[in-house]
Parts: sequence; structure tokens; C-alpha cells
Amino acid sequence: MEYRTLGKTGLRVSALGFGCGNVGGLMIRGAPAERERAVARAIELGINYFDTAPAYGDGVSERHLGQALRALGASVVVGTKFRVEPHERTDVAGAVTRSLEASLGRLGMERVDLFQLHNPIGGPGRGGSGGETGTDTTLEAIVPALERLRQQGKVRFYGITALGDTAALHRVLDAGRLDTAQVCYNLLNPSAGVAVPAGFPGQDFGRLLDRARGQRVGVIVIRVLAAGALSGSPARHPVAVPSVEPIASGPDYATDVARARGLEPLVREGHAASLVEAALRFPLGSDAVSTVMLGYSDLAQLEGAAAAMAKGPLPPAALERLGALWRGLGGG
Repeated sequence: MEYRTLGKTGLRVSALGFGCGNVGGLMIRGAPAERERAVARAIELGINYFDTAPAYGDGVSERHLGQALRALGASVVVGTKFRVEPHERTDVAGAVTRSLEASLGRLGMERVDLFQLHNPIGGPGRGGSGGETGTDTTLEAIVPALERLRQQGKVRFYGITALGDTAALHRVLDAGRLDTAQVCYNLLNPSAGVAVPAGFPGQDFGRLLDRARGQRVGVIVIRVLAAGALSGSPARHPVAVPSVEPIASGPDYATDVARARGLEPLVREGHAASLVEAALRFPLGSDAVSTVMLGYSDLAQLEGAAAAMAKGPLPPAALERLGALWRGLGGG
């Protein structure tokens, strides 16, 4: 397993992470023995970063992860998240603290390594009614609250889920006050890392990885398989969430699957053994990326992902081919 430094935290994290979210579903709906077996095997494979959140199964993911780690006596890097709801904006610090205390209770831990804002980030101000937090609220209320929790020894590092308005995300990263960012970066939307052609479908994140690198923010890649669409198949595993909404890509999952099939020349021409392998290896080519988060439905998916990542980044010829395929998506 390759290890990379998580930005300015200095933590060395595995290039492949273990996502405990609802999309893969293993840590929420999997049987106890299967969950523990998967966590144990992940650690054997060298995976040392585990990512969860209260929103994953209404706290179930955190409880199950804590149970598995205690049963194994394992010491790993754990990240969880928090949301600030609209009705809590008059007491942001209290909301952040209460969420952390609840998460620590479910995890059975006294401290978490990484605590991350889960709200999308909107423009200036306090945020909109759709659950966004504004840049002012993020920088002037949430970050100070997180810093106090760090000083209390309850969190080691903190960051954001880098979703929302692109200009707002740039502003928050440029402030230089964050340790990490969870960035959507995949074969259907590579705009966080490369310039995309005019008309390219999906949100343009404006090379967000460059901003992160410049501030030594550790990047945790999310949606690397576009919630499964980059398999090129609409089929869902029985443990996976039955339906899923795309993030920053197509208008619906079926569209994402269809666009993923347009990338199949990568496989036919021998650049990768499968679309899934190509998708997993793609973000490894950026030196701004610290770890690639993937959620699992069963042990076979974990084994397959580890084997794919062991092959390293996609070769230059594959990236050149991708450029042509992306230009086709943009109509260029």
C-alpha cells in the first residue's frame, strides 16, 4: 500500500481509504461479522484511514465502525463530520461541539483525528435555506469553533467537504485555515484537477486541487466511482443504497452510467483492465491527492480496489486518451 502525507497535518495515510457511508452500505447494513472482517482485512491490506459521519445511517455507521475497531484493538486514523442546520446558525459553536460529543459517544473515542464540515458552502453571508453555510459563517464562526475543539484535545485536525459554490470553495481554501478538503474528483468530472472544455457537463470546480496544494491542504478524494456509475452498469449491490443522486456530474444516475460507458475505449485499448480500475487509478496521478475514499458493499470490492490501486497512477498514454474523450463530452 502506498502512503501519502495528508497535507500539513503530517499524518501518513493510505492512498486507498475506507469509506463507511451509505452508498456502499457495508458499515450500515452489513452483518456484524462481515463488517468486522472487512475492517480487519482493510487493515491487513495497509488501509489506515477510515471515514464516517453522523449522516451515514443516522449514526449507525459511527457506532458500527467504533465497535469493529474496538473488537480488533485497532489503531487507525478516523475522520467524521458534522452539519450545521439552519436553525443552529445562532449558536454555531454549540452546534459543532454537540455534534462532536455525540460522534465521540457513538465511536467510543475520546478524540477524533479529523473533523469535517459536511454542509456545502455557498457565497458570502450565513448561508442559504438549502443547507449551505456561507463563506463568512465558515471562516468566522465554524473554523474558530473547530480550533477551540483542537485546543481542547478533542480533534487533531479539521477540514471541509468541498462541495457547493466554486468561488466560495476557492475563497475558503485560499484563507489557509483548513487542514483537509474532501474533493469530488473523478473520470466524469475531473475539473478539480484539470481544465475541462467549454460545455463540459457537470460543475466546474476550477482546478480546486491547485488551491489545496498551494495551502498544503490534504485532499481526500470522494465519489471516485461516481457512486458506482463508473462501473458502467446500472446494477446495484444488495447492500448498497438502492438509488443515489449524482454529485457534480450528470442530472441523474442513468446519465452518469451512459457517460461512463463512453470511457470504455480506455479498457478496449488496454490502458486499464476495467472502468473501475481506471477510475480508481486516475486520481493517484495528482500529487495534491492524499487518499482516495471508496465505500464498499462486500469484501470482494475491497480486495478489487486494493489490487487496482497497487498498479499506481494511470500511464501518460491513458491520460492523453482521456483528454480526447473529455473533449467529446464537452462537444469539442
